[in-house]
Amino acid sequence: MRSSSQAYAEVHAFRAFFFDFFVDTASAFLAKRLLGLLFCLGLGKTKVYHERPEMSSPGSRLREGYGGPREIRKVKTIKEKRKIKLMKNRITLKIFTTTLSVLACCAFLPTMQAQLPPEIPGNPDGCYPAFTTAEGCNALHQLLGGIGNTAVGWYSNFLAGDASFNTGVGAGTLALTSRTGVGTEGNSNTAVGTAAMILNLSGSNNTAVGTNALVNNMVASDNTAVGNFALYNNDSTGASLGEFNTSVGNIALFSNTDGDRNTALGSRALPANTTGFENTGVGRSALLFNTEGGDNVAVGVDAAQDNTTGNNNTATGSFALLANGTGNNNTATGFAALGGSAPTDFTTGNDNTADGADALGSNTDGVSNNAVGRSALFSNVAGSFNEAMGVNALAANEGSDNIAIGDDAMLNATGANLNTVVGFVAGTGILTGAFNSYFGAGVAGADESFTTRIADNLPTANGASQCFVGGIWNQTGGTQFVTVNAAGKLGFFTSSRRYKDQIKPMDQASEVIYTLKPVSFRYKAEIEPSRPLSFGLIAEDVEKVSPDLVIRDADGNVNTVRYEAVNAMVLNEFLKEHKKVEEQQARIADLNSRVAKQEATIAQQQKGMEVLTAQFKEQAAQIQKVSAQLEVSKPAPQVVTNKP
Repeated sequence: MRSSSQAYAEVHAFRAFFFDFFVDTASAFLAKRLLGLLFCLGLGKTKVYHERPEMSSPGSRLREGYGGPREIRKVKTIKEKRKIKLMKNRITLKIFTTTLSVLACCAFLPTMQAQLPPEIPGNPDGCYPAFTTAEGCNALHQLLGGIGNTAVGWYSNFLAGDASFNTGVGAGTLALTSRTGVGTEGNSNTAVGTAAMILNLSGSNNTAVGTNALVNNMVASDNTAVGNFALYNNDSTGASLGEFNTSVGNIALFSNTDGDRNTALGSRALPANTTGFENTGVGRSALLFNTEGGDNVAVGVDAAQDNTTGNNNTATGSFALLANGTGNNNTATGFAALGGSAPTDFTTGNDNTADGADALGSNTDGVSNNAVGRSALFSNVAGSFNEAMGVNALAANEGSDNIAIGDDAMLNATGANLNTVVGFVAGTGILTGAFNSYFGAGVAGADESFTTRIADNLPTANGASQCFVGGIWNQTGGTQFVTVNAAGKLGFFTSSRRYKDQIKPMDQASEVIYTLKPVSFRYKAEIEPSRPLSFGLIAEDVEKVSPDLVIRDADGNVNTVRYEAVNAMVLNEFLKEHKKVEEQQARIADLNSRVAKQEATIAQQQKGMEVLTAQFKEQAAQIQKVSAQLEVSKPAPQVVTNKP
């Protein structure tokens, strides 16, 4: 009987030969020697090959999901063709050469001696010492110090050596798994299915259930593969990096080589992943093309199907994030959400969130969008920083920096930017407008810009339509006029001395109003469609006589007149004139007083004159009487005749 060192040497020699043959000389050996063996085994007339199922395009998958007819797949990009062709060739070559490699060993087996204990014959059958069970041609053939192994099948656990607690059920399962000496490498593996873990060398704590599951795993540990070709290429580099992966489904995680901590549940879930890590794909073809992307979660048929190197994405729902290729930090929840209907594949949008069927369905390059509701932001392709909440909110828009909250909010917008709309069916009149703010259900508006609308001005009964606005600066009791300052702040005028300085009389400053020229006018139709006759001042004319009486816009252009200041000036001039009137009235009163006094004096004088007149009349009467008496008593006149 040979020593254990000789047995170890034979084990290592056989393993080296087996591995070198598989990697380097399979095709040459097939041409020279194995063709005859294949015919002898009855395989000469059988075409032995496997082909990976064809991967459908996002477009065809989406059509099928909507119940539409299955159409011919669109022409693939050169990159896609090369990738799928390479994957198919690798699968066919690996499966073909693996099968040939195992068969080739048959030519060398007669020269090797079984290393089982003497009580175990070359073709064991039944229960054996050290908790060992072996059933099948050369099962557990090179068992040395290993315990608790179970090998059922042709060459199952062939080179066990000192490896323990392994279970292999199926032809070629765990064929190369072994360990020589003390250690834990190569322990506690479970392989069920033809060729499952056939190339495993020292990987531990792996579970493979299914034909060709974990075939190429060499030294990686803690993987679980359930399904045909699940984790087929895991750790094929021998770098021991593809660990802690869970794969359940036909060809799930098929191409994974060094990716860690991935979970794939579903047929063709994560089949192209090579070095991507911490991904979770649940559903048929979930994360189908992911190769190096990490920390992605895809739940649903074809969810995040086209993701290749994108990271930190979450897709929940069939066709969610379907076309995302290299975008990062996206969240899609709902059927075809975020790129499920994108016109092109392999998109680059980042930091998007879509919650609802078809939400952000066409997004390709847009970033930092949030869409909540069925078909919200559906047509957005490259627009960014949009917020849409509600069914069909911003459904047709491709602009950026919009906020639309409410079902059908901004439904008809196409290239609108920097708008804020809140309310059911609000903003439906906006097409390409910008800087609008609408608040209230049914505030449709128009295709305009720089407009604020609060509720619709609909006819109602008295008291049925009211508006209350709080937060007005300097609000006091009673009814006041609301004003707006240059910064857009609403408030009331305040007259308190607490808020003023440099107080002095207006004096002659108000006299400027005498130079103002009031006019009548009509506003242009775009300002006031009804164009009623209006009265006021022209700001440019006012500026010429008093720059302090005009208000300028942000660009420094004259915009309006400070009518409240004009009113104060009018008051000052009125008071000045009123003072003059009062002074004049005082003077008039004084004059009137004097006149009254004069009139009284005159009246007295008139009375005196009347008395004097009466006296004069009385005296005249007396004089006349005396005169009459004298006349009577006067002697008769004597006539003297003058004689010549």
